Amino acid sequence: MRAQLTGLKGFTLVAFGQLVSLVGSGMSQFALTIWAFEKTGLATSLALMGFFYMVPLILISPLAGAWVDRGSRKLMMMVSDLGAAVGTLAVFLLYLSGNLEIWHLYVVGVLNGLTSAFQWPAYSAAISTMVDKKDYARANGLLSLAESASGIGAPILAGILLGLVGLRGILLLDLLTFAAAFTTLMLVHVPQPKQSAAGRESRGGLLAEALYGFRFIFARPSLLGLQTVFLLGNLVANLGSAIMAAMILARTASSETALATVQSAAGVGGVLGGVLLSTWGGPRRKVHGVLLGWVLSSFFGSVLLGLGQSVWVWAACAFIFALIVPILNGSNQAIWQAKVPPDVQGKVFAARRMIAWVAGPLAMLVAGPLADRVLTPAMMPGGALAGVFGGLVGVGPGAGMALLLVISGLLGMMVGFGGYFFRVVREAEDLVPDHDHTPEVRAEPVAS
Repeated sequence: MRAQLTGLKGFTLVAFGQLVSLVGSGMSQFALTIWAFEKTGLATSLALMGFFYMVPLILISPLAGAWVDRGSRKLMMMVSDLGAAVGTLAVFLLYLSGNLEIWHLYVVGVLNGLTSAFQWPAYSAAISTMVDKKDYARANGLLSLAESASGIGAPILAGILLGLVGLRGILLLDLLTFAAAFTTLMLVHVPQPKQSAAGRESRGGLLAEALYGFRFIFARPSLLGLQTVFLLGNLVANLGSAIMAAMILARTASSETALATVQSAAGVGGVLGGVLLSTWGGPRRKVHGVLLGWVLSSFFGSVLLGLGQSVWVWAACAFIFALIVPILNGSNQAIWQAKVPPDVQGKVFAARRMIAWVAGPLAMLVAGPLADRVLTPAMMPGGALAGVFGGLVGVGPGAGMALLLVISGLLGMMVGFGGYFFRVVREAEDLVPDHDHTPEVRAEPVAS
């Protein structure tokens, strides 16, 4: 049997498979966003698509993390990709039969959220066993590069293909691209981690192992502080991101080209950010990549984007925002991968994502109605807020959503700057020792 690839070369192959698959998923997401907004004309519909994806993902994450550490990371990666394929197949069959409704997208969002709960901790933990510590940031950059590169091609291809093959053809292509993710995973070897003292401590029933991730984080104030930054940052960021696509569509009379231009610009920025991170490795002090990343991404991705009133301003802001995000997330990932023993990373990473994302669905649930029922009427000509903020974001369709973006961006900048006021956050890399400074503990022999 041919030897399977491992190391950075093997992980590069995995990232390539994800790139192909993500292009297909991105095309479907773009096409379904257009379909949903044209069907309802409401920002709430788009926000709810995100809400029903995130809630199950967050709720099951701790249990998913425990399963990831108990079993094969490679198998979990394949199962999560299969789950996403099943969701796309369901939407395809419903659309083919003429029965697709908005609420079906919410149900499929739940399924995708459940399967994605396994994907991120499995892929993140696989990095720690496949590549050397010095290459953690580069490997994270490769994953970010795959996500961002798909963001370039997916909107452009979807915009072109919608007129040629329609939503049905795009969904079919998405199903075909899942094969790339499965194939590349079959060709690589994902080593299982050696047991550490933390791994022995985490042993127990499934629920006890799921809760161990939280115990690990709460016992280390610096790691908890970092996650608090992401908790607050994601809370305010989701207020804006949940309605950004709706704002662009509202201000351009539902122009597919305008939305595709902005999303593709973000994809280009993300690719360059991923390339930069994978070659540079990020700042020496990773915490600066995290905190300044929040400040800059909030400024360009929300404040300036909300103030802008043309496609090219939005595209420029989206480009710079997406350039920064891989450095922000990659710097954070490198800190955690260095501090957490690989054999408990599934549990700990799932717990940290739950902490970081738990407020996100609330923001999504609030953002749509706040934009549709409060800010949009208030920012129409003669509206209650039009005279106050009209000079900043304009008036008319989409102006209320733009104002919400500006507010969310200002709050996000405060979160990033605020991290520097707390020593446990700004000195996190020094206060928490790397996991490889702790001697490994071998598994005890099983009594016969």
